[in-house]
Amino acid sequence: MSLPGRFSDPRVITLVCLLAVPTVVWLSLSLRSRARDRARTPLERVWHPQESVELTPAEEHAFGQVVSRLSSGSPGHPR
Repeated sequence: MSLPGRFSDPRVITLVCLLAVPTVVWLSLSLRSRARDRARTPLERVWHPQESVELTPAEEHAFGQVVSRLSSGSPGHPR
């Protein structure tokens, strides 16, 4: 199957292939190195508004109740 017009020239097809192969190799290597760099760096810590707000004793107790229900271990006792 031949391509129509000026793309049927084998020199054009060869040139396109010679440009495409290094481009694909470069993209794959750069994406792989970027993935490795991201895997090495720890995630940034996200600020949460509750970190700077003082909780009342009732709120702390309610939070403790929720944590104790979600944690594995004996029910009603925080780990």
